[in-house]
Amino acid sequence: MPYPSDLNESEWELIKHHFEFGKYGNRSKYPKLTLLNALFYIVKTGCQWRYLPKEYPNWKTVYSFFGRIKKKGIWEKMMQDLVKISRIKTGRNENPSYSIIDSQSVKTTSSAENKGIDGGGKK
Repeated sequence: MPYPSDLNESEWELIKHHFEFGKYGNRSKYPKLTLLNALFYIVKTGCQWRYLPKEYPNWKTVYSFFGRIKKKGIWEKMMQDLVKISRIKTGRNENPSYSIIDSQSVKTTSSAENKGIDGGGKK
């Protein structure tokens, strides 16, 4: 029984060209779809690698696969393609014209020096 995070056939068709390697580039004993489904399970559920369900390949295999496709830039290219497809489906331009970045302030350590001007003039 597939997990909700697993890719269906039409979703796999959109990205499988990223994982079709040459004669010597595909020696895995597991299909790329199975490895990707394991990755998407981890991404969706936030589970730890070692808690990957037994229906998927061993966590070390999945972790290694992710490291290789990330290093080769395949993961980033695949995600960029999916964003473009998603934007086109919703009637937007495939390339965003702007973006918004949000951040929050982070407190420093308690050992930081007090520097600056005292607004009340009592220093």
